Amino acid sequence: MVTMTADETAWLRLHLTPGLGRIGLIHLMKAYGCPRAALAAGPAGWSGLAGFRSGKVQTPPAENSPPVTQARESLSRTGARIVSLLDREAYPPLLREIHDPPALLYVRGNLPCGEALAVVGARRASTAGRRLTAEISRELASRDITIVSGLARGIDTAAHQGALDGEGTTVGVLGCGIDRIYPPENRRLFLEVLERGAILSEFPPGTPPLARHFPGRNRIISGMCRGVLVVEAAEGSGSLITADFALEQGRDVFAVPGPVYSPTGGGVNRLLKEGANLVTGAADILDALWPHLPSPALRQRQDTFAAALAGDALTLYGLIGDTPLHPDELARKSALTPMEVSSILLHLELQGGIEQLPGMRFVRSRKP
Repeated sequence: MVTMTADETAWLRLHLTPGLGRIGLIHLMKAYGCPRAALAAGPAGWSGLAGFRSGKVQTPPAENSPPVTQARESLSRTGARIVSLLDREAYPPLLREIHDPPALLYVRGNLPCGEALAVVGARRASTAGRRLTAEISRELASRDITIVSGLARGIDTAAHQGALDGEGTTVGVLGCGIDRIYPPENRRLFLEVLERGAILSEFPPGTPPLARHFPGRNRIISGMCRGVLVVEAAEGSGSLITADFALEQGRDVFAVPGPVYSPTGGGVNRLLKEGANLVTGAADILDALWPHLPSPALRQRQDTFAAALAGDALTLYGLIGDTPLHPDELARKSALTPMEVSSILLHLELQGGIEQLPGMRFVRSRKP
């Protein structure tokens, strides 16, 4: 059981206010900066805000009202927390940039803060489609790229499972309340995702998985990520809606080509005709989005090399990455003298830990 903070309770009351909605809630965030201040002002105070439509907004439910009490108990029982758009530390940074971000997120588990790729596709996926999805997700997850999907049947399930098999992190975005497991047969996967990542929803606890909720869910899936991979999708499917959101949000879209006569091939093949990146394996995505990301074997080699260093050599090696740096920059960042930096760089290069590029710039060695 987790005790909710006063701010979380206040956010919950605002979210459950009839007629307020996401846009109204964001207006209150901008105007008051604090949920308790917004509650204190009430609908009478809100009516004077620029752009705020207060005609249908009712009085927020009381803290001890049944809807609030039930939602609080559900959040406490599941260990979920509320993350608001105002939370600069916890709110996913890429999601904040889209034009219609969720005002609130209900979150269980630990939200990863690194690179992420969305993977979506058909619920009635083929064996080959599920296998390729799992392989790609496993490879990317092993390189510390978080896999984000919707915990649905088919491709979503394969994406999450592949990420778990790759010992990586994965995030499930729900089209229902954070206290619901949907579809029910994914209960075990749901719990495994929680152990190694997070599950989130913009819907209050108790919200059922209604069809109209899923398009909004899809904008979150794409909004959290650098790109979206679509594997098997029929024309008019939710996966294509996710791809459309991705394009609106300035994300890269990737698609696996499908058989011409397959019901789930039409959507992905159309995406490819319209300019999506063709994918037959994880390398296609890595080359497009993360060309300098080291493989697990190379990362292990770099870690082993670093473990053998000490003192100034370790400090300098820690500053060198995939972005080429000049010795003058390294001297400034490390507080070492240019002569000391030059000597250490020569030593690291002779050991095979770094490489010198044209223009006297250094990067970590990428040799196997």
